[in-house]
Amino acid sequence: MPRAWMSWSSGKDSAYALHMARLAGDLEITALLTTVTDTFGRVSMHGVREELLRAQARATGLPLIEVRIPSPCPNEVYEERMSAVLGGATQGGVETVVFGDLYLADIRAYREDRLASVGMRAAFPLWKKDTRALAREMMASGVRAVLTCIDPRKMPRELAGREFDESLLDDLPDDVDPCGENGEFHTFAYAGPTLRQPIAVRVGDIVDRDGFVFADVLPA
Repeated sequence: MPRAWMSWSSGKDSAYALHMARLAGDLEITALLTTVTDTFGRVSMHGVREELLRAQARATGLPLIEVRIPSPCPNEVYEERMSAVLGGATQGGVETVVFGDLYLADIRAYREDRLASVGMRAAFPLWKKDTRALAREMMASGVRAVLTCIDPRKMPRELAGREFDESLLDDLPDDVDPCGENGEFHTFAYAGPTLRQPIAVRVGDIVDRDGFVFADVLPA
């Protein structure tokens, strides 16, 4: 069976994409691949603490591959470090990276192009699913997540730290994607079908940084 890594953001989409890839059974997922901002020791963009990221990895039963990047990170530095890690993966027989992307064609094309440059391919188990139906499908499967980062230009700042649940969907502005696919919000998945056990968390401080609102999720 072809070997693959899971591109892991720590959020609900990558968690559910891992679940769906495992259900499909046509790839052997052997590791999680995550970018971590060295300056803060957190998952890039999602703002999730490394200790929670590592707790997630333990709950999935998969090793964690961390690509360390600076903040800010020029794109050429990101590509150089990612290519170095992926080049090593191909030597270990990994052929594919699985992503939780939903419908942004330019992002998909970028990922496919970068992987092709190191002799790899991409897989997108959630591609083109209706995001309102998908959000509810995730919830029904047992995915539980909290909003760790929101764009206050697109949605109310008080939604930072909220649970990803039906009441959140009711409170989202009409022009916000129910899964946050356009960067409106990011999440931390603390329970779900791909995690062997839930991760106990609580929401700490809410802070503004670099034009975004972050909820500091802490181990409970």
